Amino acid sequence: MKIKLAFAALCLAMPGIAAAETLTTDQIVALVSTGIGDEAVIAKIKASSSTFDLSTDQMIALKNKGVSGPVIAAMIGSTAKPTMSVDSADPMVQHPAGVYLADGAKMVRMDATMSNQAKTGGILGYALTSGIASMSIKASIQNATAKVKAPSGLPTFYFFFDESNGLPQTGTWLAGTASTVTSPAEFTLIKLMEKQGRREARVGSMNIGGSKTGVMDKDRLQFNSELVRPGVYKVAPATALVPGEYGFIFSLTGGNGAGAMTARIYDFSVGGEKAIASK
Repeated sequence: MKIKLAFAALCLAMPGIAAAETLTTDQIVALVSTGIGDEAVIAKIKASSSTFDLSTDQMIALKNKGVSGPVIAAMIGSTAKPTMSVDSADPMVQHPAGVYLADGAKMVRMDATMSNQAKTGGILGYALTSGIASMSIKASIQNATAKVKAPSGLPTFYFFFDESNGLPQTGTWLAGTASTVTSPAEFTLIKLMEKQGRREARVGSMNIGGSKTGVMDKDRLQFNSELVRPGVYKVAPATALVPGEYGFIFSLTGGNGAGAMTARIYDFSVGGEKAIASK
């Protein structure tokens, strides 16, 4: 009995050691048998790195050995770890940070497409008017169509930011000014121009009066966003989208071609066969 009491006292008096210790069910029984009380045993369980995968028979055996219900519950709670899903349709379920397209019974995680080329348009008019007419800067995106297909012209998206999981900023958003992205307000919904084998987005312009960086006002499409819970937003276009190629664009840094080369776009298609996330 003296040995057991000394062990219990040592555990409670040295929190630094307790935090690194891994308890066993036998040690829990030993602690309980000293009579130090449920509160102390539960605090010890919470301070340790232990997990207990208890079966029904093990729970009964612990109870027969004098372990109380609250202590057994604390042991079970130490095993329950928050799990994340990449396709649950429930926005209350934790998801890895990112943008998701909702499709009824599931969500589809969308990967950001990087711009792989900067292009210019309207060069002839710019030259003939000595810079009075604007020359546009475009971000070129590979592939003729997006991998993710929206089920309708009014698709629903969910934006999960790191706050939703109680985490610091992760690599999902670390790109240029995007390192501080915390809401859909920092994205722009655009319709992509379809070219042979690629898609393009106007992300800047230049004329004699100077240059502009960012999506042109006439190319912006309105969307509504609703806070579902901290770090999670429900997003939908304000009006139905006609068939075509679209994307939520963010992370434009630098002017002219430099801005086009930093563009990251969560692209999707509307219309055609209903095939979500065809890899």
